[in-house]
Amino acid sequence: MSTATKTQHTKILIIGSGCAGLTAAIYAARAAMPPLVVEGMFMGGPPGGQLSLTSDVENYPGFPKGVLGPELMAGMREQAERFGTRFLQGDIEKVDLSQRPFRLHGNGVEEFDVTCDALIIATGAKPKKLGLPSEDRLWGRGVTSCATCDGMFFKNEDVVVIGGGDTAMEEATYLAKMCRTVTIIHRRDEFRSSKIMLKKARDTANIKWKVPFHVEEVLADDTENVRGVRLRHAQSGVVEDVAVKGFFLGIGHEPNTGLFAGQLELDENGYIVVGKGPATRTSVQGVFAAGDVADHVYRQAVTAAGTGCQAAIDAERFLAEHG
Repeated sequence: MSTATKTQHTKILIIGSGCAGLTAAIYAARAAMPPLVVEGMFMGGPPGGQLSLTSDVENYPGFPKGVLGPELMAGMREQAERFGTRFLQGDIEKVDLSQRPFRLHGNGVEEFDVTCDALIIATGAKPKKLGLPSEDRLWGRGVTSCATCDGMFFKNEDVVVIGGGDTAMEEATYLAKMCRTVTIIHRRDEFRSSKIMLKKARDTANIKWKVPFHVEEVLADDTENVRGVRLRHAQSGVVEDVAVKGFFLGIGHEPNTGLFAGQLELDENGYIVVGKGPATRTSVQGVFAAGDVADHVYRQAVTAAGTGCQAAIDAERFLAEHG
């Protein structure tokens, strides 16, 4: 840790400012323990989390006409700030969870050190991507990684799902209920998915298959929305374009947990293991995790908010028990 940088102390420190982090902040602040939230551009994802990069959100309770992702997150941030939450912009670069108070070092406009009695990790997870420039450019404009979040936007349309594992099969069978056709694109002849998931997809009449194919490009129309996908056959090299409105990535997610490797118990996929007593408690007493950083199953804004509430209550009770 830096010795030249002034250290500030807070009872509760929250890393991440998505649904989980901001909900935790609201509950902690209302419990007379106003937290410090580090909203960074790396470990905590963009300020506001993944929803800040999402256009329309139609499945968050309380918004019958839908709400823009950035608007929803701005409202949550304002609510947390209203109850006394403080915000620090920057990235946490080092953590020491070996003793309390926990020590963290970060960098924003300038370097900073923070100590805390309880830590809530809400750094989220990011979808794995193919690495195409058009993929990022068209994100939220037909390119997405969440069928349950965005499937209804493509009702009666043609879409593709990229991947060959259980995630891709699950996304495809879900989308098949509302889309005209779903084409699964996979770069190999063989699939990593379980036999039961693969059979379910194969038995679905409106699911088509493009294997083995590589994705060369996501194609856009004049309004910069997805109009198709360019594929290259893995063996023959033949290139073809497929007209679709939706491009769903089904190749998994990667939790933002690199900072905590070796200090917290992580599962085989890098997600923080919780439930060591209270629902959000990690393998270290006083450290709690909320949202997608510990959830590889649901990955919804509302479930992230729910665990943010739990983490704040768990942290409050921990601090009360430990003076």
